[in-house]
Amino acid sequence: MEIRWLEDFIALARTRHFSRAAEEQNVTQPTFSRRIKLLEEEMGATLINRQTLPLSLTPEGEEFLTLCQDVTRRVANTRQRLGHLAESQAGMVRLAAPQSLLANFLPEWLDGWATPPPIKPYLRATAWLANDYFRALGRDECDLVLCYWPVGDCPLELETEAFEYHLLGHERLVPVSLPDPEGRPRFDLEGNGRRSLPLIAYHPRGLIDAAISRHLESQPDVPTFSVLNESIQSGNIRELVGLGYGLGWLPQRSVTRALAGGKLVPAGSERWEVPLEIRLYRRRHHSHQAVDAIWQSLDDGPGTPGDHR
Repeated sequence: MEIRWLEDFIALARTRHFSRAAEEQNVTQPTFSRRIKLLEEEMGATLINRQTLPLSLTPEGEEFLTLCQDVTRRVANTRQRLGHLAESQAGMVRLAAPQSLLANFLPEWLDGWATPPPIKPYLRATAWLANDYFRALGRDECDLVLCYWPVGDCPLELETEAFEYHLLGHERLVPVSLPDPEGRPRFDLEGNGRRSLPLIAYHPRGLIDAAISRHLESQPDVPTFSVLNESIQSGNIRELVGLGYGLGWLPQRSVTRALAGGKLVPAGSERWEVPLEIRLYRRRHHSHQAVDAIWQSLDDGPGTPGDHR
């Protein structure tokens, strides 16, 4: 039995949905379903009642869930302590960030340092939602969090009082679509009448989805959408949009080349673009020599973008 099987079961118990749990675990649904089946065979009991909608746990499954949570918590705590010890000794800084920021912002930002800080991306975080980042930061699972943030009031209730941030830059979410033969968007936000548009959306409990929804509330003549897929990672949305299944909002940095080359086109005018901040968070009153050095440089360095909070 593998620890990831236990993590699979916890994800399924939380979502009560095979495809959503598989997405959280970054595996295909057939692979995920096979692992759950192997887990049931290993335990010699039926753990999931597949006849209910949403799925439910059997009494054996409820009992097993408690064991899974205890075991994975113990393993995570031990892994965290060992990892923190090793990386503290090496002077490394563990950075949690969405995949799009790791790929399209972090390299550029690090290039702006005369001596880049010793940052190590924490890749488990690429499948997290906003609250997961701050919980991990509070548990010392990571040292810094790099994230998108809505301009203005945050539409989600996130517990950020224990943290402080620097504003490192800005991003815009651009609605994009495949072009039609004339170069116009195949799925157009402008003047679509009553036609429903297929949407490749972000996770409905995520900060990006909330920012997009709030922005659309401020716009007139918003079309109706038929949500075809929901994803945490913008890379998954980019792939499905690129295959022509629908339109989607993507970070401008991630689609600059595709827009310039005509592989994708804006699905509407600038009024549909959603402004975002790029923030770097750390814990207040927590000493970490390398993190303190980064923060001091951001506080005092000439030409450093952003305000200190």
